[in-house]
Amino acid sequence: MTLPGKVRLVEVGPRDGLQNEKQIVPTTIKLELIDRLGACGLKTIEATAFVSPKWVPQMADSADVIHGLMHANARRNGVSYPALVPNMQGLEAALAAGANEIAVFGAASEAFSHKNINCSIAESLDRFRPVVAAAREANIKVRGYVSCVLGCPYQGAVAPLAVADVGWQLFEMGCYEISLGDTIGTGTPEATKEMINAVARRVPLKKLAGHFHDTYGMAIANIYAALELGVAVFDASVAGLGGCPYAVGASGNVATEDVVWLLQGLGIETGIDIVALAETGDWICRQLGRETGSKAARALLAGRLA
Repeated sequence: MTLPGKVRLVEVGPRDGLQNEKQIVPTTIKLELIDRLGACGLKTIEATAFVSPKWVPQMADSADVIHGLMHANARRNGVSYPALVPNMQGLEAALAAGANEIAVFGAASEAFSHKNINCSIAESLDRFRPVVAAAREANIKVRGYVSCVLGCPYQGAVAPLAVADVGWQLFEMGCYEISLGDTIGTGTPEATKEMINAVARRVPLKKLAGHFHDTYGMAIANIYAALELGVAVFDASVAGLGGCPYAVGASGNVATEDVVWLLQGLGIETGIDIVALAETGDWICRQLGRETGSKAARALLAGRLA
């Protein structure tokens, strides 16, 4: 078994981590969080989502966030700031704001697709095709997400072949990378391997990323299982912020600090300063009035204060 020598982490805290917060986080705080994350060495930071503020009030300032990041003094060299877009209207708003990368979001579960975006998987993919085509025409990179790859809160088990089919369709329409999301955090390592192997028969392994939630405490184990297969890109959220609102007992995304701790222990290069990252997670949690959800950060910060 040969693990990847280098892993790229995609930080999703500013979008996935904050989107379900009940208190509205000021734009200035979001921009400072993104800047701090960039200073830690993260090169891909998902910044916001161009979705209806009626359904996701936290993302109502998406244009202001992108405008702020595209300012000459705010944008860091070599850092991309993807924004989630659900449709052509979202793409148009993202382009008008100056976004340099977008992401589209499909599901491997028919039940989840209907509940979450009120359409079938096929209908959702048909919506995305003109979005991806228009983005590529504008020289904007597009990342694809597949949710519910290891289970659905409505239909239960999700077949690996269904995940592979959605992932392949997103890849074929022009997404440069496919992020496979255990949206409700029920996955286990062997199920993770079975799912990734199924997808990798349709989409090149080097084009796949893992996105694991930690509802049942399995995220780090699932990441290690994916590493064993050669996956070298993972999504994570600083301080473990976020989580699927449909998952009973959801405790959030896997914490970026915990993933970096794992990778450092395996001798895998990330380019990330884990102490600065732990401090950044502690800072945003203090803004939100809570403690960090990262066990590695708690231990690191406690050791520094001892």
